[in-house]
Amino acid sequence: MATDLSEPVVEAPAAPAAPAPAAGKPASAKWTGKRARAFSSPTIYAPNLPYECGGAREFNSYVLYALVAGIPYLFKRLLCLSLSSYFILTAVLALPIGALSLVVHSWIVSPPTEQICALPNEPLDAYITILDKELKAKYHAGSKIPMEVFFESYFDGDIDLKGDALATFEKRYDWAIFPITVRVAKFFVLQWIPELLWHSKKQDETQVRDHYDRGDDFYAAFLGDRMIYTSGLIGNSERRESLEELQDNKLRDVCERVQIRPGDRHLDIGCGWGTLVAYAAKNYGSESVGVTLGRNQTAFGNARAAEWGVGDSARILCMDYRDIPRRPRYNRITCLEMAEHVGVRKFQEFLLQVRDMLEDDGLFYLQIAGLRGAWQYEDFSWGLFMAKYVFPGADASCPLNW
Repeated sequence: MATDLSEPVVEAPAAPAAPAPAAGKPASAKWTGKRARAFSSPTIYAPNLPYECGGAREFNSYVLYALVAGIPYLFKRLLCLSLSSYFILTAVLALPIGALSLVVHSWIVSPPTEQICALPNEPLDAYITILDKELKAKYHAGSKIPMEVFFESYFDGDIDLKGDALATFEKRYDWAIFPITVRVAKFFVLQWIPELLWHSKKQDETQVRDHYDRGDDFYAAFLGDRMIYTSGLIGNSERRESLEELQDNKLRDVCERVQIRPGDRHLDIGCGWGTLVAYAAKNYGSESVGVTLGRNQTAFGNARAAEWGVGDSARILCMDYRDIPRRPRYNRITCLEMAEHVGVRKFQEFLLQVRDMLEDDGLFYLQIAGLRGAWQYEDFSWGLFMAKYVFPGADASCPLNW
């Protein structure tokens, strides 16, 4: 779920009130620690907790430069190599030295000091129950568990959460660290990079169908009746809205932002189960077409359009986005959480295709999940988690400044 607040408000520890200014003197603009208004969000329990782990700011680039230059020089001296051989060796070793230093640093980095508020400092077993004996012997009350080890063990049934999931993860820096583990490195080198370089139609088809055609009942268990998971929007922060209300808020927001009007030709690339397509046709009178590689999603979407009485104006097609007919052009194109599958290498080609399919006065809505520009080890862990479990082949879930 996404919180749509016009201005972020941080709840800070209270400070003594500032004395009243003397007559004729302006009041000081210095912050007193008082909050302007109470932070209220149904999706955040403790907004004043530490908000980020170690990353780019804590990584010492000068140490990296010294290692890249110094280690080959050490080999040069030991092996009595020539100067030209030293430069060649430096070029060859630069990447592995950089990768190894990144891995080592991810295990020893300390979180930033300018956090908003201190953690509860509870032991590991206050948050999780480790059921596996070997795992429990390794990670106990006085230690923290690598996040990758936690979620893989959780999926294997070796770990249980003790409390509310949202509250537990908001306090994740109390019990978890975010180092680059062997499995993370293996996934990155053997799966993420090859997918980045390839992204063939057959590869994308296999990944999408293996992921999304596992059964509509599986997804309905947590997506609800709307069968969308591209985020929800809070419409009323004064009460706890239902999942369906949050999803409807999002659907309405998308249609309003692209200004869909009756008769508009609307294309939704990567439409999932087709709910946005049917919603736009039913509520805004558009001629909407959705495209997905999922067979189950195609059948579900067309059945929903018929159920909602818009079977003639809302259609779901099962095809690769590269095969979408480019004529006639579309007045509105939307793409929510599908472009991750396109991949970095194919992304410019994808955008050029969208431009070619869009009318000159048309509107394009793109929503893509990504990481912060100033990377953190936590972001790296979650990015690979998304590529493995949420968006297969999603190498476009990178820092979005690219």
